[in-house]
Amino acid sequence: MMTLNVFDSISKFFTNLFTALSSVIKRFTYKDAIDIILLAILIYALIRLIRETRAAQLLKGLVILLLMYLLSYTLKLYMMSTLFSYFFQFSWVALLIVFQPEIRSALERMGRSKMGRTLSISTIVGSRTEEDEELLNLHSAINAVVSVAAQFQRDKVGALIVFERETKLGEIIGTGTIINAEPSAPLIGNIFFNKAPLHDGAMVIRGGMVYAAGCILPLTSRDDVNYELGTRHRAALGLSENSDAVIVIVSEETGQISIAFNGALTRDYTRETLSAQLQKLLINPSGNEERRGLWRVKNGKK
Repeated sequence: MMTLNVFDSISKFFTNLFTALSSVIKRFTYKDAIDIILLAILIYALIRLIRETRAAQLLKGLVILLLMYLLSYTLKLYMMSTLFSYFFQFSWVALLIVFQPEIRSALERMGRSKMGRTLSISTIVGSRTEEDEELLNLHSAINAVVSVAAQFQRDKVGALIVFERETKLGEIIGTGTIINAEPSAPLIGNIFFNKAPLHDGAMVIRGGMVYAAGCILPLTSRDDVNYELGTRHRAALGLSENSDAVIVIVSEETGQISIAFNGALTRDYTRETLSAQLQKLLINPSGNEERRGLWRVKNGKK
């Protein structure tokens, strides 16, 4: 008799389950599908953001606090549960403050996406002639930087050179001295000469022009950075974590050439590999071959 009751209960459970599912499926529309897909994309993006930053450790701390709150509520610890309840009422404000760097980084990445570039003011109002001129200046800047970096590598002269891209670096430029000069190897060499007043800071290249020098960059806050890396490398990493800039570093101690980009540091560049990497990162990374072809024609190359 008990066995029959068990089977009846199981049968009723599955019958009710299928009835509920059928009811949901009948009311399911394409809007619900879009809603679910967008929510899944958002959750996936949040997981990636948390996994790739220090936010993962912060999230673990919040989970521990939540477990403590549930435990105090279950055990009816009045003071502890009241304290945690007040904390979680205003936790969204704390989350905005604690995760501010990660939120800012995520928003900047959205702005650098294809949709963000489509909505860019410069893309809407900028003329094709100005873009072509900027591209030619950028080629000249890359050639000058590569030439100077190779010389600095031999002479063990320290340098920190920032190529501005989509993310504008007005705050960084404001800490230095405006130059706004056409790029050349002698100019860059003079800026980083160890007796020059601007040699200690970073040089910023904007629109293919040597725009500013002596700029101060934010240091990285990461704990996993190699202890052998000095202030230049840490500053380059710090800026690359908060912008899409490409930063070239020449070590004063070893003469080693490195590139910081998107929060990562790659090292041991030669003149040839440095030139190839800068061309790859800076000269139209979206793959617009038409503008590259225009540059070749203007420079008499096939």
